[in-house]
This record gives sequence, structure tokens and C-alpha cells, in this order.
Amino acid sequence: MAVLSIISRTASRRGVRALGVVAASAALALSASGNALACNISEFSAEAKCDGDNGVITVTDVDPAGIPATVTVTLKSTGEQVGQETVKGSKEGTTVSFAVDWKPNTDYRVHIKADRYVDEFIKPDVTTPSTPCKTEDTPTPTPSESSSTPSDETESPAPEPSTSAPAPSQSESTAPAAVPNDNAPSPAAGDSNLAETGANSNTGMIAGIAAALVVVGGGAVFFGLRRRGANSNS
Repeated sequence: MAVLSIISRTASRRGVRALGVVAASAALALSASGNALACNISEFSAEAKCDGDNGVITVTDVDPAGIPATVTVTLKSTGEQVGQETVKGSKEGTTVSFAVDWKPNTDYRVHIKADRYVDEFIKPDVTTPSTPCKTEDTPTPTPSESSSTPSDETESPAPEPSTSAPAPSQSESTAPAAVPNDNAPSPAAGDSNLAETGANSNTGMIAGIAAALVVVGGGAVFFGLRRRGANSNS
């Protein structure tokens, strides 16, 4: 009986030890699997690129466990925060973008905080491309005020050429008045009346001819009557 009791106790101890080993192995396996499924910094990546004319910094999370992570982007030279977003990773990858008005060859830092698993920066830092996303347009010169706003002289229409002959000037249209000669004799009163009645015209000539004809006719009548009287006396 004593021997059987000893054997039984020995077997029990061995079983307990075996169970302890199995439990420890299981714990290690679960710990390893948990660490394998936990979020880590290697599952995050970042890059700077152009989206049309705008610059963006994109951060991609490929954590299959989908543990929410806070992404913070800062300017490396000053520490100024550019933006902050929360991303929930996936096996295919989840991406968040940060619009940045960057200058070429500028460094940015991307920090990841995911629960108790990750609290560090993505390495290396993100550097923007050497060329800007949008080229600056050459400014168009502003026209000067004198060239853009025509003067009053250019706005007023040019006078049309006149088709009529130019009016003669005062010196051409009006003859200069004769300067009276104090030494010249003044005309007589009779000459003045004749000039006013028109005696120096053809009217005087016609009147003289008519008077001569009257005289001639009267003489003819006189001689005719005298001859007739002489014939009657004889």
C-alpha cells in the first residue's frame, strides 16, 4: 500500500508539471500572436506629392487590426503643426491627406500615436519635391493711365474738311477807303445835282435829239403853210 501511494503521488506531480509547461507554452504563443497582430510603426508610410496644382502629404496605414491611430504632420524647421487626422488601418491600406502650401525641398515630420502600441515618428522625414506643383504665371504688365485712357483730344472726332470756299478776309473783301485829298477842288453844286439826276448818262443825248427833231418838223410845217399861202394869193 505504501508503495502504491508513493507512485500515485509521483504521477500527480509529473502531471502538474506537464500542465504547467503546457500553460506556459500557450501563454507564450498567445503573447507572440498578440504582438504579431498589434499595430507598429512599420505599418505606416508617408510621402509628399502633387494633387493637381496643390501639394499634399499622404499617410497610409496598412494595420490589419484596424487600431485607430492619430497622425500629426509638422514642419520640421519650426515645429509648426500642419494638420492632424485619425486613421483606421486596413489590410488594403487606408490613406489620409494633408494639403500643404509647400516650398520645394522642405522637410516635414509625421508622428503616429496608436493606443499603447505606437508613439513615434515615421522615418525618414518627408521631403517635398524640388519643383513646385504650380508654376507662377508671368504677371501681365498693367497699361499706364496715359495709354489706357485716351485723352480728350483723341476722344473728340476730327473736324470734317469744309467743302465751301474760305470766306475772304476783311482786307480782301473790303477795299481800303480812299484817303481824301485836301488839295483837290471840291465839286460844284451843279455837278453834284447832275450826278444825282443822271445828267451824265444817255438820257441827255436822247432828249437833245428829240428837241432837234421837233424843231425840224416845226420848220417844215411853217414853210409848207407859207408856200400854200403864196399859191393862193397868185
